[in-house]
Amino acid sequence: MCRSIKTLRPPALPEEATEEDIRAAALQFVRKVSGFRAPAAHNREVFDRAVDEIAGATARLLDGLEIRGGARAS
Repeated sequence: MCRSIKTLRPPALPEEATEEDIRAAALQFVRKVSGFRAPAAHNREVFDRAVDEIAGATARLLDGLEIRGGARAS
């Protein structure tokens, strides 16, 4: 969907994804879906809330993934 969003789990990312990595991916996703690089002032709150929610969901996903042989992704 969005080529600038990178895979955040091992082995694609050798170390654990940082909060910054996760937030950057969430921001790129929201930008792509909304069609706005930066929202207008009247859309800022909903835009930021979406980024926060997606970042949280991504962190939970990465925390719960089991990668080959039962090793945790994070």
